[in-house]
Amino acid sequence: MSQMPQQAALSKCPSCEEPLESGDRFCGACGYDLSVVPARPQDEPTVALNGSVPPQASAERPRTPSAPPAAPAWPAPGPDGSVDGPPTHQPTDVPGTNSDGSPLSGAAGGPAPSAAPAAPAAAPSGPVPPPPPPSAPPAPSSGVRFDRRAQPDAPPAPDPQGHPDGGHEPARAEEYPLQAPDPRVTAAPERQTAAGGTVCVACRAGRVDDDGYCENCGHAQPRERDHMEQECGPLAAVSDRGLRHHRNEDAFGIGTATLPDGSPVSVAIVCDGVSSATRPDEASMAASRAATESLLAALPRGTHPQQAMHDAIIAASDAVNALADEPAPAAREHAPHQNAPACTIVGTVVTAGLLVVGWIGDSRAYWIPVDRSAPAARLTEDDSWAAQMVAAGLMGEAEAYADHRAHAITGWLGADAYELEPHTASFKPDRPGVIVVCTDGLWNYAESADDMAGVVPADAAVRPLHSARVLVGHALDGGGHDNVTVALVPFPAVPQGAGSA
Repeated sequence: MSQMPQQAALSKCPSCEEPLESGDRFCGACGYDLSVVPARPQDEPTVALNGSVPPQASAERPRTPSAPPAAPAWPAPGPDGSVDGPPTHQPTDVPGTNSDGSPLSGAAGGPAPSAAPAAPAAAPSGPVPPPPPPSAPPAPSSGVRFDRRAQPDAPPAPDPQGHPDGGHEPARAEEYPLQAPDPRVTAAPERQTAAGGTVCVACRAGRVDDDGYCENCGHAQPRERDHMEQECGPLAAVSDRGLRHHRNEDAFGIGTATLPDGSPVSVAIVCDGVSSATRPDEASMAASRAATESLLAALPRGTHPQQAMHDAIIAASDAVNALADEPAPAAREHAPHQNAPACTIVGTVVTAGLLVVGWIGDSRAYWIPVDRSAPAARLTEDDSWAAQMVAAGLMGEAEAYADHRAHAITGWLGADAYELEPHTASFKPDRPGVIVVCTDGLWNYAESADDMAGVVPADAAVRPLHSARVLVGHALDGGGHDNVTVALVPFPAVPQGAGSA
């Protein structure tokens, strides 16, 4: 099995400097693809951030990898404007493009600009063609380099892909363009259309590859599932990737229907993919869709809500199990030892007088009454190590959930799960309220029922979408260490058509 280059030697993300764990393929903070970390370019130091230009380094001068040499003090000019000291680089020493689009070149004979824009160099993501000569029109991602002198009489540079005889040359300084090109050039719609494909949201110059990363700067692009919102009549759901994960592995499904007696019914399903399993994002999506479809098909036929919830969890389990039967080719090739796709599930069915919840795993449902003087309640019990310790009387709740093993789940949906035992429970509240259905990405920041009631807006029953956004924002403000998903369902069920004010 091939190994990713340089990955074993990385202790910090080269993009955001966050610590990495052994075996990480992506940075958990910014999503940087660690499998494409390039070798350090052997070029001269680039321009300093304050705009000053260091002297040209001698070929015999030893390099210190740990820290770049300090910039020398610039000598003061004499009365005639001359300066004694080492030769310096000027903005016109190399071909490039000024911020107004005009060519920068000392050989062109044009007036030298008074100042040139300075920008930090981007991490190289692969060889690119050198800058065009002064007579050529500026390229969309051109930049100005100050780290080597121009050689206008030199022959054209060979193909950066390698020698004709199959060898490879060392990377050249000009092969690494600046990360921040002129926005007036790269932001033009016609440039984006001509280049084809999607343009990177970070550098606004590179094309986004099929894997969702910029070919120029390597920045992970926003995915459709990074932030999802849906409002369906009187209920709503919001899901967000969070601040630490490179993708969203949560999913939800919501809907409304009509029972045989004509009364309304609301349905909400929330699933959390198990990150240690293969394709957790696919597992959560498959489970949420299967469970939602099962409920919306069974309830209008007259199936009892609690039985319908039980059957929906079984349908979700079958959908996740099916993913293990036909694994993706990449999963078979690169990680044949990984376990089957898996996720947790929690859901609710709300009618005019009955509230049903069902779950497997550690995603939760909370009851929050409209009258906050009445007590709130947690409606589910976690399938987790911490919950088992508390139930067995071996630990107090605070101690158990502070343990690093607290979130190790003991129940999940997946082909390698233990015996499947869906949990369902029915309640008949005596007052109006709202059911909060969420993953641990939210309840980690509002664990008890009282804590959750304290962050749910008072008008959540009539403004569910707004309130769901508030709850996701609460988790992000708290650190956003996990994916965050929440669905809000008013009780009693409201006829379809009612929704956020």
